[in-house]
Amino acid sequence: MSKLVLTEEETMLADMARGFLDGAAPVEAFRKLRDAGETHDAKLWKEMADMGWAGVLVPEGAGGSDMGFSAANVIAREMGKTLVVSPFLSTAVMAATALRQVGDARATAALAQIASGDVTYALAVDEGIKHDPEATTMEARADGNGFRLTGQKTFVVDGAMADRLLVLAKTADGLTLFDIPADRAGITREKSNMIDARDAAKIDFDAVEATGEDVLGQVDDAMAVLRPALQAGQAALAAEMTGLTAGALDMTVGYLKERKQFGIEIGRFQALQHRAAHLWCETEVTASAILNAGRLLDEDPENAALAVSLAKAKATSTATLAVQEGVQMHGGIGMTDAYDMGFYMKRARVSAEWLGDYGYHAEKIAVARGF
Repeated sequence: MSKLVLTEEETMLADMARGFLDGAAPVEAFRKLRDAGETHDAKLWKEMADMGWAGVLVPEGAGGSDMGFSAANVIAREMGKTLVVSPFLSTAVMAATALRQVGDARATAALAQIASGDVTYALAVDEGIKHDPEATTMEARADGNGFRLTGQKTFVVDGAMADRLLVLAKTADGLTLFDIPADRAGITREKSNMIDARDAAKIDFDAVEATGEDVLGQVDDAMAVLRPALQAGQAALAAEMTGLTAGALDMTVGYLKERKQFGIEIGRFQALQHRAAHLWCETEVTASAILNAGRLLDEDPENAALAVSLAKAKATSTATLAVQEGVQMHGGIGMTDAYDMGFYMKRARVSAEWLGDYGYHAEKIAVARGF
């Protein structure tokens, strides 16, 4: 097993990412985007693509940088620190991973478009209030040499702005994954801005035509393609939440050093020092879980499920603690929109639900451990 510390290359990648994002996408930029009612910064995404981030999991032969899952997690963590808005998780991580499982000429062409930043994706998987892909009821009915997709998908993150959709549907003997353009006839997208000011959509499919060319992988065997993509997304989202935690902690510690009560910085109060130290320890433990998940996805993907669920569950728990402590230790100002801490709390809440909440992953861990 690899050591759970960043390699020299990963440290350099993190420093490079931080240097770029501090200038191009600080929290102030997120506030401006939110105030303008925007949920996507196309210019920023193009810059990320030019730096190779959109192609982090795309093979070099398709124009990508192919740096691996650990590297993708490093980038996601740095994005989390300043709440960067981008289709990185949906497109560069999950869609790219799904397409890599296929590897045919069509998939290779799609990967090249992802790497260049020309195409964005969203995963249309969930239908209920909780993440549960295998409970899919949306129907893909056989129609001649193709299918007709009918049903509804909810909580499709980046679904309103995506160029293409990866759609999970029920076929005759199982589940099938389709890769279709988001503007195909019969598709209706209803955009909603989530509490974290990101794009999510409810998408209706009314007898949407899908040909055999649109099937990603094999008919009735969607999870062979989708499961690795979901695991990659869960690990990267956990990494982003770890960055979010670090950003909230840094903001809180900075406030403790500046805010005075009775003429003394409140950071000198032992009770607050203990709470901040506890949060720092939890952050370090969580970072190790993220590194472990990334290493296994790179080295032993067939056996990475437990590590990925552990990372997502732990990241959810730690991020929740970080934002709650941050708001409390900031006092009244922490509850106001004028201060940035609330942005971290809202993002943590949405991230906790996306791709499986704490309970979902805790159950996966329990089953894997034989409980």
